[in-house]
Amino acid sequence: MTEQLSKPRTETLQSLFEPRAIAVIGASTTPGKLGATMMESLAEFPGKVVPVNPRSGPFSSIDAAVAAHPDIDLAVLCIPAAATAHAIIECAAADVGAVVVCAGGFVEAGESGQQHQTDIEAAVESTGVRLLGPNTSGFFVPGSGLFSSFVPGVTSLKPGRVGVVAASGGVNHAVSFRLADMGAGVSLGVGIGGGIDVTAPDLLDYLADDPATRCVALHLETIPDGPRLLASVRALSQVKPVVAFVVGRNEVGEFAQSHTGSLATSWATTRSLIAQAGAVVVDSETELVNAATALSGRRLPANAAAGIGLVTGQAGPGLIINDELLSSGVDLPRLRDDSVTALSRLLPPLTFLSNPVDTGRPGPEYPEVLSIVAADPGIDAVGVYGITEPVVSLPEAVAQADLDPTVPVLVGVDGPSAEVAEVRRAAGEGIPVLLGPTALAEGMRALSADARSRALSDHGADGVVPTEANRTNVTDEYDLGPGPWHEAAAKDILETAGIRTPRRWVIENLAESLDGSVLANASPPVAIKILDSSILHKTDIGGVHLNINDGDEAVAALVELADIGARAALIEEMASSGIDLLVGVHRDPVFGVVGVLALGGVEAEVYEDSAIISLPATEAHLRAMTEQLRCAPLLDGFRGGPTLDHGELSEIITRLGRLLAANPQVHEIEINPLRLTESGLIALDAVITATPDLSAQPAVLLDDEEEVR
Repeated sequence: MTEQLSKPRTETLQSLFEPRAIAVIGASTTPGKLGATMMESLAEFPGKVVPVNPRSGPFSSIDAAVAAHPDIDLAVLCIPAAATAHAIIECAAADVGAVVVCAGGFVEAGESGQQHQTDIEAAVESTGVRLLGPNTSGFFVPGSGLFSSFVPGVTSLKPGRVGVVAASGGVNHAVSFRLADMGAGVSLGVGIGGGIDVTAPDLLDYLADDPATRCVALHLETIPDGPRLLASVRALSQVKPVVAFVVGRNEVGEFAQSHTGSLATSWATTRSLIAQAGAVVVDSETELVNAATALSGRRLPANAAAGIGLVTGQAGPGLIINDELLSSGVDLPRLRDDSVTALSRLLPPLTFLSNPVDTGRPGPEYPEVLSIVAADPGIDAVGVYGITEPVVSLPEAVAQADLDPTVPVLVGVDGPSAEVAEVRRAAGEGIPVLLGPTALAEGMRALSADARSRALSDHGADGVVPTEANRTNVTDEYDLGPGPWHEAAAKDILETAGIRTPRRWVIENLAESLDGSVLANASPPVAIKILDSSILHKTDIGGVHLNINDGDEAVAALVELADIGARAALIEEMASSGIDLLVGVHRDPVFGVVGVLALGGVEAEVYEDSAIISLPATEAHLRAMTEQLRCAPLLDGFRGGPTLDHGELSEIITRLGRLLAANPQVHEIEINPLRLTESGLIALDAVITATPDLSAQPAVLLDDEEEVR
């Protein structure tokens, strides 16, 4: 057992996926029993599979099995939950490096299974054995004939290029079967199940060095360790594409009081942050398969604006693909005039030639058409769509075109299933084949998103350099005290951090200030607001009065505030008109300090036009936040309006993140609105909320030199 504890964790994952011999504890010869099904699946394994069963097996214990077969690295446990912890301890004592726990009946079974869960967690902790599960349908490595799964038909899976890491064993199998049908195949497929020990980051780290894996399809449900997941995605995506599907769109956690909390749900945050880390994020398991198939071929180099060329033999499907790509922000640049001229000599005069290229019914000139499109300087990847017909084989046309090997090519096809299968066979491994126009669009979108993601990460992670205007006499890591913080106090903090706010005055005792003299030092128009740290949404209760121009209007506003129970008020000079944004940072329980940028004002949640980022972040990622907003054109001098200084906005988000990180007693800081005016950004409202339970919210320390986590 001491030797087992000394083994590196990565080495024991090799025991799981690259075992020399396997023991099946609870093996059975009774058809239909889990132990019998597992023995049938493992029959393909070229190494030794040793059945262990104290009542009917040739070996009554794992000790006896290892004594006869010392090369057993993996034990598959097909036994009840109550017996599992003891079996894990026995396996570790026999120097078995990994176990798969197929049984359910643990914490998901409620109180009756909680003790069983506690027992196996303690067994893993004390022994160092690696555990996949519990409650998992297993895993498979088709290339080595290893199928540790009780799903019928799994042994039909052929070796392939995609590693599947799924929270659910059912999803693992479903996605893997589809990848097999698509011709991409599976290098490793794992259903994490209960995830007591082996989790997604472990598997991503393992696949980074797996020579059979060219792309990873990742399915996520819950995230036990957000920073570690992001680190693993970031490291893997630098060497292999990662496609991620996050479920839980409609998950409702604790009620979020602020706009920032409402926008940054766990689902939205997870999607945004793993995309920031380098994954291509998709919306369904079907898109997961299409994107992974596409990226299992040739990957685009890092490129923030990769140009896609589309060649189609049918105009209608071509329009579907074109529409899908343009709606996703994928660039289909017009071909150069000389490219169009060359195409016009080959194709009928009624076809569209400048991209997409509509060939009409494909003919013998098809390879040359592909060659011209791929050679155009604006084109980095080519999508080819056609319906199967005897005139032209699309894969053969691609081969005959003799394209630059650095240019990825995807083929989309429709037709009888036998003919589609023949297209896939002819294409081989180098040219991914997708079924239908939408699938081809999803594949091309994945190529583009992957290239853009790596282009952003290539900028490094040195953080944001402050602008000259705010470089001196600014600190953003000081102690904010215990709170609570009303709006005036919050704005004092923002000013100290170098964030511009309006001139303002506080009326501490509203009852003694109901006269026109309250505007003596102000330059109207002003805003008069209730000042109360317990009220987050002042507008909702009639606590905000705008465009106050004289003493009489001021008194009327103060009286109305008194009528709703206000004891103090804030008088503030109004800013000039502009575009309102929301900027917030909050302490996510899974990922740490997270920033949110959205369209501001009370409509923030209605339009759901937001971008989310993990902090600290590179300046490239911070600047890219505005590009994710549908309202982005408004920030670029739209119709003579103000133009956003992206560096100034990046600096504000960075400073808020540092403030939050340095103050574990603070849960959230929000500026809404942060108004973009001709003179720059100015914070018109600010909210700081305290961490509800400090013991449950450990400080997340951020270092300027750290990479984004």
